[in-house]
Amino acid sequence: MTNSCIYNGKVIHKRFKPKEHYFKYSVFSLLIDLSELRKIDQEISFFSLNKFNLISFHEKDHGERDGSSLEEWVKNNLEKNIIDTKGIKIKLLCYPRIFGYVFNPLSIFFVYNQNDKLISILYEVKNTFDEQHTYVFRVDSENKLIQNNCSKKFHVSPFIEMNCKYFFRILNPDEKLSVIIDQYDQEGKILFASQDGKRANLNSSQLLKSYLKHPLMTIKIISAIHFEAFKLWMKGIKIIKKKIKIRNNLTVEN
Repeated sequence: MTNSCIYNGKVIHKRFKPKEHYFKYSVFSLLIDLSELRKIDQEISFFSLNKFNLISFHEKDHGERDGSSLEEWVKNNLEKNIIDTKGIKIKLLCYPRIFGYVFNPLSIFFVYNQNDKLISILYEVKNTFDEQHTYVFRVDSENKLIQNNCSKKFHVSPFIEMNCKYFFRILNPDEKLSVIIDQYDQEGKILFASQDGKRANLNSSQLLKSYLKHPLMTIKIISAIHFEAFKLWMKGIKIIKKKIKIRNNLTVEN
């Protein structure tokens, strides 16, 4: 695919307080040009759109999470916030479903104008309670490195308070992928999280190769989240109870 690709790399989490904690695991992500979804579905036999397969992508996993068009969801939210959507191209960085299962702690929509200039980023964050919050940022800089920051508005980890700030540093995806998130409270840095990767073409052979390296990746991700949470609990870090139940929230941070 011309605009869609695979990134093979690793995820790192490092917690600094009240107890140090670190883990790392290998992953692969897809960067999908949403306009190419049906073409990918047609050309890769073991990949399906909105249907079960070895590897698949379901529109109901993102956006409104009702199976409606993700392109329209992005456009509607940008238009509400006076961001021009004429001729835009939308790419989504996410994990695929493997044997029908996926959990995406973070998915990122990259929005480009008709001149291929990055104009907006949407950080779509999920927790293990089937909740989702999307942070929408306008991008005005032409730098390869994009930096965004905002207050935390969504309960993610049961071990971190809500009164925090996020600092995002992200490269406009090219041959390399780099996503870095630093989380701070009033007393300093709590958490460093990152994902990096190297680009590979999205075709049958490269996708199969990525799958064979990580055959149970999506199960591993959710298992690792719970296992690491158990280790934090064993270290004596207190659990922060979630105060409200949401389904989908979205905030504009510009």
